Amino acid sequence: MTDASIPETYVRERATDGRKDLRYPPAPEALAVPAYDNHCHLEIADGDVGLSLAEQLDRAEAVGILGVVQASGDIESSRWAVAAAEADPRVLAAVAIHPNDAPAYAGAGALDEAIAVIDELAAHPRTRAIGETGLDYFRTEEPGRAAQQASFEAHIALAKKHGLALQIHDRDAHDDVLATLARLGAPARTVFHCFSGDDAMARICGDAGYYLSFAGNITFKNAQNLRDALAVTPRERILVETDAPFLTPAPLRGRPNAPYLIPITLRFMAAELGVDVDELAARVAANTLEVYGSFA
Repeated sequence: MTDASIPETYVRERATDGRKDLRYPPAPEALAVPAYDNHCHLEIADGDVGLSLAEQLDRAEAVGILGVVQASGDIESSRWAVAAAEADPRVLAAVAIHPNDAPAYAGAGALDEAIAVIDELAAHPRTRAIGETGLDYFRTEEPGRAAQQASFEAHIALAKKHGLALQIHDRDAHDDVLATLARLGAPARTVFHCFSGDDAMARICGDAGYYLSFAGNITFKNAQNLRDALAVTPRERILVETDAPFLTPAPLRGRPNAPYLIPITLRFMAAELGVDVDELAARVAANTLEVYGSFA
């Protein structure tokens, strides 16, 4: 199978969707206690606005973000993630076929072959997660959902096989995602990337021992459900991410997101929880290392 045999994929297509201003925002005040970005797509940011991987990571480190987990959505980005993790110790890789891409691979008759490539990449010592995988009923309609479910189940099996964390993409599919995890048994370290549920779902996830990762959209005015979810999430299960270059926190929406903007989201979360930002940063950093292991 070659990448050219697969239609344009969701992750790459999304890179040009809705961007208003390609200039990066100014850097926020640095964190006194360092933290990590546990989900970003720096290959997209690099292609959009021309920053190299090293420049992205240097900007992040300057404000107290010591490392990133580079997430993937197709074969090309998964290979990029592993190469980035090999090139710089501040990067760990997550590899997967995105749920919105699963029907495209299945339509080309290549889903099993694509999963085999992810399996191979998952064996790399710098790969620490399978992701992002899951279910998305917002963009994928009924005809493509069987392929999406099959892909999700295959990725769960890979996470267990390799002893890796699982990064879940869940959009408008909460009940089916939770049911799949309950039926198959979730990997020991399961992360809901860019958590999109409410406080009731957060309680279910907390009881199950899942980690909830909050992105810049928790700062949006219409995201009270995320703030309610954060409030009931056990502190030892909270993670933070950018999903860069997407979901730039307010008031910077419309401009590219990047790991160096994590302090904005983290400070917002600390204020919502009524805790000191240093305390939350230390807790989130410890949680990140528990999920993905050391960056060294």
